[in-house]
Parts: sequence; structure tokens; C-alpha cells
Amino acid sequence: MTSRSKKIAAAGIVSLIAIGSVAAFYSLQSGAGNSRSCAANADLVDKLRPLARGEVAAVEVAKTPRPLPDLTFNGPDGQPTTLSAFKGRTVLVNLWATWCLPCLHEMPALDALQGALGGPDFSVVAVNIDTRDLDKPKKWLAKREISRLTYYADPQATVFQDLRAARKIEGMPVSVLVDASGCELAMLQGPADWASQDALAFVRAALGR
Repeated sequence: MTSRSKKIAAAGIVSLIAIGSVAAFYSLQSGAGNSRSCAANADLVDKLRPLARGEVAAVEVAKTPRPLPDLTFNGPDGQPTTLSAFKGRTVLVNLWATWCLPCLHEMPALDALQGALGGPDFSVVAVNIDTRDLDKPKKWLAKREISRLTYYADPQATVFQDLRAARKIEGMPVSVLVDASGCELAMLQGPADWASQDALAFVRAALGR
């Protein structure tokens, strides 16, 4: 290799290192920005903590809000959507399946919660993770006249795996309260009476009502 070739190669390596450093910098800045955005809601979780009582006493309020993975699942049209599609709206993400009896027990209450508080600033996002007989969940909901919940599904159940990897969850059902910035405010592993006055007060506080 000539002296000129060596200089060109060295310059190329330096350029690649510089580009990689810039990319890493912006990646870190982006992550730091998300963390700062979540940290800005520290006062909110402080308000929520004493409201985790009664029917929602098992809810684990975050010590500090933190970003949640951008979970992917199917919308009511069967097309993929993500948690970030709900940015600007507080959501209660709930994972359920027809083989999970505690899940089925709480579905009417989730439906009632959507009816009571659902709107431009809040929504219950109940994601079904049945992997077989994909018509069964819709039939079950229709039979019990659960109609206020929009139907979301993940036939591969990857959303559960992603959430388990991020938050170490183990069982079903699981519900995560996520703020308008995509930050986790609280989590519940297990069922709850989401139509109870305790639950309504908890969610209203998260909405600043």
C-alpha cells in the first residue's frame, strides 16, 4: 500500500469512528431526553402512591416514572400498531387471554372503566394474546356484551414477552398505567376491580382530574 493509500484509509477509519461517535451521542441524548421527560412526572407518582389502596391496593406505583418499550400489537383493523401511537393520551395497557380465568373476571370492569373515563385523554388498551382459535376472544367479548373496549390483539404474544423482558413480569393478567409521554406510572400483576371507586380515583388522579 502506498503512502497516499495509507493516508486515505486512515482518514476513512477516522471518519467512520467520528460518524459512530455522533450516532452514539444522539442515541444517548435521545435516551436521556426520554428519561428526563419521565422524571418530570415525579410529582405525579407521589400523588398516586397513597391512592393505591382498597380494590387497587396491589398496584405497584413506580418509584420514578420510566420509559416503557414501544410495544407492538394489532389494531382493530388487524394491522400493526404500537404503544407510541397513543402518545398524548394516558392509557391503561392490559394483557389478557381467554385461557386466563382472572383475566376474564376483570374484563367487565375494564369495559366499565373505559365507559366511565374513556375519551381524548384516556383509553383502556386491552390486548388479547390468544395464539389459537383467534375468533374465540371476539366471540367471548360479544357474548358478554363487552363493547366499549376497542379490540387489540397479539396472536404471537410477543407483547407479553417484551413486557416480561423489560419489567420481569411472570403471570397474567398484567396492567400498566402509562402517561401521555409513554412513561410507566404504575403496574399491577394480577386482576383488579377497575370499575371500583378506588380504581376510578386512582386513574382520575393520573389524569389530573
